[in-house]
Amino acid sequence: MCSVISRVKPVQRVLALARTRSLWTHNEGWSCTTTRIRRPCAGLRSSFEPLRASSRLYCSSMNQGPVFRQLFEPQSCTYTYVLADPQSREAVIIDPVLDTLDRDLKLIHELGLSVKVAVNTHCHADHITSSGLMKKRLVGLKSAISKNSGAAADIQLSEGDEITFGKHSLTVRETPGHTDGCVSLVLSDHSMAFTGDALLIRGCGRTDFQQGCATKLYESIHQKIFTLPDHCLIYPAHDYLGQTVSTVVEERRFNPRLSKNLEEFVNIMKNLNLPKPKNIDVAVPANLVCGLH
Repeated sequence: MCSVISRVKPVQRVLALARTRSLWTHNEGWSCTTTRIRRPCAGLRSSFEPLRASSRLYCSSMNQGPVFRQLFEPQSCTYTYVLADPQSREAVIIDPVLDTLDRDLKLIHELGLSVKVAVNTHCHADHITSSGLMKKRLVGLKSAISKNSGAAADIQLSEGDEITFGKHSLTVRETPGHTDGCVSLVLSDHSMAFTGDALLIRGCGRTDFQQGCATKLYESIHQKIFTLPDHCLIYPAHDYLGQTVSTVVEERRFNPRLSKNLEEFVNIMKNLNLPKPKNIDVAVPANLVCGLH
């Protein structure tokens, strides 16, 4: 088991108010520090030479919040997230996409980050994860996904697990319904939640394939996400309308599906009549093996 994961008791429903976190790039007060050059892994071909952080100065915020970046992949409308500790530069990446691997590696290099875990919120059906190939390029990187997903990864996640990066951590909350292996990742102070395909901005993941269950999804969101503080920021895995972030209180009040009762929600999901995802026959088999198809 990777040392960045710690097993804890199942998540309690915490209703304390969370402080909304400012983005690293907008914080005031900067301090400069340096990062060391990493040694490459022996035995890798030059075409897959591990990426090394350059020995240079970078600026980190005096604020105690993590470095945060939200990145977008336009073909599948997928959001990839990078979070890092500003002092140690340890980082995690959430839902990386194969098509944007080089972009993500470039940003990681520019920020001088040491990415410890690449975590997928579930086995995606609309794109192929880059976590497998990213492991070939970043020294010490581990892949992670829910143990209920049926997919291969270095770390099999369960309810209450903590993914640590420096002094920060993300806690795993199992939120099945879109698939059996869906998880949401909650920052330790409950100021941010990465909800994958379970809760979207004014929407939610479909429930008509990959072990989908409308009742299970409704209960997951209401019990595991809507119990977070009102001002907890919601960051989904996808958005198709250009929306980037929401809050728990917004979704609880204004989500046109999840503001309804369970019976109404189930009826809505039953009648969506969505087309089959065009990449599902390629993406799912690849993602079951960490994208290394």
